[in-house]
Amino acid sequence: MGKLVVSLDNVVIKEVPITKDRTTLGRRPYNDIVIDNLAVSGEHAVMLAVGADVFIEDLNSTNGTYINGKAVKKQLLVHNDTVEIGKYRIKYVGEEYPDYEKTMVLRPGTLPPPVAAPATIPPPAHAMIPASIKVLNGGAAGREVLLTKAVTTVGKPGVQVASIAKRPTGYVLSHVEGTAHPSVNGNPVGDGVVSLKNGDIIDLAGTQMQFIQG
Repeated sequence: MGKLVVSLDNVVIKEVPITKDRTTLGRRPYNDIVIDNLAVSGEHAVMLAVGADVFIEDLNSTNGTYINGKAVKKQLLVHNDTVEIGKYRIKYVGEEYPDYEKTMVLRPGTLPPPVAAPATIPPPAHAMIPASIKVLNGGAAGREVLLTKAVTTVGKPGVQVASIAKRPTGYVLSHVEGTAHPSVNGNPVGDGVVSLKNGDIIDLAGTQMQFIQG
């Protein structure tokens, strides 16, 4: 499920592997990750592991939880996402990147070993195909949104919100906010993620959208 790299003023303080279903962050000492800063609430946020996926959820904190500079309530984390809580930065490193940020130490007068040229491996077919969602009904019918970001949120804040994350293996949809969950091809989305394929119909807060890839 990956790990969390906690830093302050660009100095890494600790690395915390995600091994539990719930990993709490906050100022109080019983949290899994204790952040001793007045800008941080006693129970600030929680990391939720669902299968191989990790979500972060703000626990109605005073100053909010930010991912890559954007305030979030709940969001699926992707590799290299930076969670900002107060002055602290918490980088999420996915489990498929175990050697992330390893440092090579060289003695004076030595040269680094030669690096062999990597074999040319064609990217997966989906990596070469841009994806988008097209609104099918309502006032915005016909509008098309390109999915160029690592995570794109869609829906109506305060009513129903979902996120579409771009992964090495394709795109996945997850529920973020709202009592009702979105559906894909008429099947409700649970608390995990659903892989999207070309032509899938997403129903979100009464708005129908089609996932288009290729």
